[in-house]
Amino acid sequence: MATRDELVAAVAARYGLSTRAEKKAILDEFTAVTGLHRKHAMRLLRSGPGPRETVRPARRTYTDATREALVVIWEASDRVCGKRLKAMLPLLVEGMERHSHLRLDPGVKEQLLAMSSASIDRALRPMRESAGRSRRRPPASAVRASIPVRTHQDWNNPPPGFMEADLVLHCGTATKGSYLQTLVLTDIATGWTECAPLLVREQRLLTQVLDEVVKMLPFPLLGLDTDNDSVFMNETLQAWCAEAGVEFTRCRPYRKNDQAWVEQKNGAVVRCIVGYRRLEGLEAAACLGRLYADVRRFVNFYQPSFKLVSKERDGAKVRKRHQAPATPCQRLQAHPQTPSETKSELKGMVQALDPVRLLRDIRSGQAALVAIADKVAAAPSGKEDPPPLDAFLAGMRTAWQGGEVRPTALPKAKQKRGRRRPDPFAAVDSQLRDWFLAEPWRTSCEFLDRLQGEHPGRYPDGQIRTLQRRLKIWRMEHAHALVFGSGNKLDAHADAPPGASA
Repeated sequence: MATRDELVAAVAARYGLSTRAEKKAILDEFTAVTGLHRKHAMRLLRSGPGPRETVRPARRTYTDATREALVVIWEASDRVCGKRLKAMLPLLVEGMERHSHLRLDPGVKEQLLAMSSASIDRALRPMRESAGRSRRRPPASAVRASIPVRTHQDWNNPPPGFMEADLVLHCGTATKGSYLQTLVLTDIATGWTECAPLLVREQRLLTQVLDEVVKMLPFPLLGLDTDNDSVFMNETLQAWCAEAGVEFTRCRPYRKNDQAWVEQKNGAVVRCIVGYRRLEGLEAAACLGRLYADVRRFVNFYQPSFKLVSKERDGAKVRKRHQAPATPCQRLQAHPQTPSETKSELKGMVQALDPVRLLRDIRSGQAALVAIADKVAAAPSGKEDPPPLDAFLAGMRTAWQGGEVRPTALPKAKQKRGRRRPDPFAAVDSQLRDWFLAEPWRTSCEFLDRLQGEHPGRYPDGQIRTLQRRLKIWRMEHAHALVFGSGNKLDAHADAPPGASA
């Protein structure tokens, strides 16, 4: 301000004696130097520097008696903050005087009730510091404030290497005690997914696991985006990212859509493969690590996924466009920034992998993990030998008949009741089956019309749905016989006429 006043004093006299064109040049130079608005600069140069008030108005002062009374009332309020204490002062003063705990001079009482919340905090600052009860920010808060936020719209089609990270808890139905967790990392550009077990929630262990995961990645790790969990928001992981040259960002609190890429893999990979059982102990961690070694190859080389290209909202309707489904390996090979050496290595890995053998090893690892989690009597000690590959491949033909084949999937609850009403078509079941085998392309309405013609008044139109369910089962068995050959319950030799629908 003093420098500006000196400049105004030096230029004002020349400005008043100048012509219009010279004033314009002086204004241009003056505004460029000072950064002032042109109109304000004109007023300053016309009037010159005026006297400036340098003495601040006196603040309201409080006596030592007022401060001492404030400390007593602050202690009586259980040391609340100034804003809350300001609202409590009239009540506390009146209550303490009523019970003869406090006797205030009228002047002291007037000053005490007139204090603002900021003045209360300033007066109590030495007492708070010596009392040692000031609320401090947790260490994660300071680290969190220093890490930039990245939303789901800020990626802007990054190259391979920018990954989202998250933890999946294997605590079962209770979070009490110690249990395993899975660290999931998903690449934004390709969808490449890596999973690794964590025995405990510890930041140094997390960085050690990250060191091992980075070695397995087919591309360098360029960025790491996490949520606001304290296991990520700490100086240890921040220092690890700085040393490795990794860009460290975080999502917004309570906004899971900011990490939509890794959140999708939490369910599609981890929960689908591992399930929801409680896992704890070294044995379960070792088994889970062996399982993830097979899962990473199967998911990244043989599991195509869709990738969202754009999303448009028209009122309540949302239109989404996706890329053609491709595996993470295919997307990595097709990316223009992937080196040719990496493409050659990926091609060699694809040729060396056997998808059926991988799936068999995954099923065996799931069964061993379930045995450890459920603590059955026949729990295997170590890694159990998987079944022969030929037997596993032969069982894939009819595996669908047994329902869910993943050992980690929890069995569904049995139906509460069976059929209660009598079967209306029990008397003509064999006759209906013969009609269906002879003409499997006929519809349920045609069969019901035929029954009504042969048995008038016995089969009303309302029983069409029961007949449809029965024919649906027969059609499924008939289709299975056409695909897999013999071994079905129906005769598959009945041929439909051209143009007929089965």
